[in-house]
Amino acid sequence: MRNAWLLALLAGAACVSGCGGSNKSETVAAAPPARPSTPSSAPAPAAQMPAAEKEDFINVSGPLIVEHQVEITAQREGVVARILTEAGMRVKAGALLAQLDDRQINANLEAARAKSRSIENDVRNWQAEAEVIKADYVRAQRLWNEGLIPEEQLQHAKFKAESEQWDIKRVTEMLNTSRQEERSLELELEKTRIRAPFDSLVARRYAREGQSLTRGERLFWVTAEGPLLLRFTLPEKWLGHVKVRQELELTSADVPQEKHTAKIKEVSSVVDPSSGTFDVLAELVGARGGLRPGMTASLRLDTPR
Repeated sequence: MRNAWLLALLAGAACVSGCGGSNKSETVAAAPPARPSTPSSAPAPAAQMPAAEKEDFINVSGPLIVEHQVEITAQREGVVARILTEAGMRVKAGALLAQLDDRQINANLEAARAKSRSIENDVRNWQAEAEVIKADYVRAQRLWNEGLIPEEQLQHAKFKAESEQWDIKRVTEMLNTSRQEERSLELELEKTRIRAPFDSLVARRYAREGQSLTRGERLFWVTAEGPLLLRFTLPEKWLGHVKVRQELELTSADVPQEKHTAKIKEVSSVVDPSSGTFDVLAELVGARGGLRPGMTASLRLDTPR
């Protein structure tokens, strides 16, 4: 009985030992220790990522512009009497766009012209009278040479002839002043006629009939339709790689089916120190197709080697 009890005790101890070992093994399998990281398993740093292949060209873009594009403003105060053009119309250089009320200026101009005509007649009258007095002086000289009149009478005739010449000069200057006033009024009259400065498209109209204007107030915005230009900037490393008359491919997303050619017109030789860039101006060559001022266009430039 003593031996049987000892065997049973040993068997129980062995069972307890075996069960505890099985539980420990399951815990390790559920949460295995983290493996140490290695250079092959860790993510590669940015410096070790393969570099992108260098492009053979770049695209520069900007709005298409024209050289002649201005806002026409009133050169004098006045009331708009007539509007002769609307936005969207094409006009020739010198075409009348609008007319200001010019009745008062016309009246003043007619008065100035009448004054000039009156003074001009005075000048002719003085000139004719001067010829008479000159003839009297010549006759007085002949009589004095013959001893028929005293010297005082000769001097009187001489001074009178000289006085007439000074009067003619005075009246002539009055005529010149009157004509300048007349010319000034003609210029003011011309300012009442608003004209196109060049062949252009009327992009906007600001004025309306009956509007009272002050000097400098906007009336129209007109723009030429060509030649189309594209101004852009490049980094200073490109300086020397773009040349005047160099031809480039020009495209626009507004007319994707069209391809055009542009030629370098100007290359600035000065680099902006604040941005490290320089200006380039390109001009469209050939027909413009569907391109219009204000559209965004792109130019393709080969990357410098």
